[in-house]
Amino acid sequence: MAKIGKRIVASRDGIDRNKLYTLDEAVKLIKERATAKFDETVEIALNLGVDPRYADQMVRGVCVLPNGTGKSVRVAVFARGEKADEAKAAGADIVGAEDLMEQVQAGNIDFDRCIATPDMMPLVGRLGKVLGPRGLMPNPKVGTATLDVTAAVNDAKGGAVQFRVEKAGIVHAGVGKASFDDTKLAENIKAFTDAVMKAKPSGVKGNYLKRIALTSTMGPGIKLDPSSVTAVSAGAA
Repeated sequence: MAKIGKRIVASRDGIDRNKLYTLDEAVKLIKERATAKFDETVEIALNLGVDPRYADQMVRGVCVLPNGTGKSVRVAVFARGEKADEAKAAGADIVGAEDLMEQVQAGNIDFDRCIATPDMMPLVGRLGKVLGPRGLMPNPKVGTATLDVTAAVNDAKGGAVQFRVEKAGIVHAGVGKASFDDTKLAENIKAFTDAVMKAKPSGVKGNYLKRIALTSTMGPGIKLDPSSVTAVSAGAA
């Protein structure tokens, strides 16, 4: 059995693993225990009562965090002509068409978000095996396959977080940094939870939101009382 380090043991001290903490309590505990030498990311995981194997129980969407992610995001845009110029003016880091496709095929994926205009999707579709597993494939459902490239770039740069339920029924995302003040972190957590709640599929019966947990990059997991997050979440059962 691997030996647990002193820092990890210390970070767990004072946390009741069986208790459901309020949002304010959880944020405070997370911040107190984010003691790494870098600014740790605060992450949320929601366990949902869905079976993603069925199309009518798939959960996916996008949430623009009100206070951003605290992370610098590099955005690539597949576009031509005026739309390419629009993307550059909006602050996209990489803009191209066939040339960008060749870069991606060569393994040069130096970006965190990928946007495409609809006319570029046949070209981008050839990169599905590369972009798909990385969660970078443009999709109209989350606003990344769109003619409004300015809005898409601004959202990506401003804190848009895409989410998609995994096989085990879990949705997770980074919702800020440990350096954020308590209020900003709480606002981001509420916004993300609300977005997931509003994405509830029509095929879900019974309890949709089962559990919520918060953690930081190097910190322990803390169970969150769903009823303390939003009124929407409280009525999710």
